[in-house]
Amino acid sequence: MSERKQILTADDIRRALVRIAHEIDERNGGLQDVILIGIRQRGAPLAERIAAAIADFEGVRVPVGQLDITLYRDDLRLRGPAPMVRKTLIQHDVTDKVVVLVDDVLYTGRTVRAALDAIADLGRPARIQLAVLVDRGHRELPIRADFVGKNVPTARSERVEVHLRESDDVDQVVISRSV
Repeated sequence: MSERKQILTADDIRRALVRIAHEIDERNGGLQDVILIGIRQRGAPLAERIAAAIADFEGVRVPVGQLDITLYRDDLRLRGPAPMVRKTLIQHDVTDKVVVLVDDVLYTGRTVRAALDAIADLGRPARIQLAVLVDRGHRELPIRADFVGKNVPTARSERVEVHLRESDDVDQVVISRSV
């Protein structure tokens, strides 16, 4: 049996993403060279939502892409004989651009490391920044998010579950732990 506690509601998620959108604009002094790239699975819809928020307040559509990092993971051998590889969909050149990687949860930093390797294979951005909905701590690599929706101290035994309407029919973030 597991115990679950909701830490972000749909409105909390919306507000966090709007705030992140404003912070991206402010930190970069505008959006002309910014590309948002969502790390599949749940980073991709979050990147789309951030782009929509930017379009609402700036009237500009920031390019958005989706990045699959499966083959860049350092735990690929542990994932079984046939890992699920999805498409990387990035229609703009990342060279000399500000790439904002978007993901749902920052934990050990290994997913971000894999994403950095994948981006390096696509070109040489001017800068790479990281936006996450939840930073739960417990880093194993020296990686830090530039934009954070919510910092949530967790125990290693807990799970942070991000549910998004695009894939789960509901927007919420819950922490679960076995009891």
